[in-house]
Order: sequence, then structure tokens, then C-alpha cells
Amino acid sequence: MLAPILGSTETEKVLAFITARGDGYPYQIAKFYGSNLRGIQKQLERLEHGGVLASRKVGRTRVYAYNPRYPYKNELAALVKKAISMYPKKKSEALIVRRERPRRAGKPL
Repeated sequence: MLAPILGSTETEKVLAFITARGDGYPYQIAKFYGSNLRGIQKQLERLEHGGVLASRKVGRTRVYAYNPRYPYKNELAALVKKAISMYPKKKSEALIVRRERPRRAGKPL
């Protein structure tokens, strides 16, 4: 829905994922959408270079989230939330639900 405004469907996917979940890393986003990892990485790098996103290292993984200093952060997030609400119900629910639990202590690898 936002691809004509944002320039690509990959950018829309990245922003929708980060808006719905708060943050994300490239492999996680690419796996969720079944997209090309390199395409997602390029969009994340482009958005970070433009100041829309900011990244931090968590272990060896680079995690991206909205840049709190980006002047249009709230407006962009509101636009993306509106687009997510227009997605099919199954897709929007899958995007919002975050199923991650810590590994049980002592569980064999």
C-alpha cells in the first residue's frame, strides 16, 4: 500500500515490521516476509543513512529501530500503523504477535 510513496515494497516491509514490533534485525525481517535478505539489508542501511532508523549491536547482531531524533518519527509511524490496519487480518495479526521466549535453563542443545 505504501510502496508508491516509500519507493519500494521492501521499504514498506521494513517499516511495517519495525512499527509493529518496535525493532528487528535483517534476517528476522527477511524470514518473516520470505524476502531476499540482501534487499532487506539494503533498505535498512538506506533508512539508517537517511536518519529514519538507528541501529545498535546486540551480541553480533545489528538491531534496527526508529531513530528517536528523527523529526517525522511519530507521523511516519502513524502512517505505517494505518497501513498495517488495512492489511488482511491474518497478515496484520501475524505481524503484531511476537513469539519469542528465552531458552529453558539446562535444556540440551
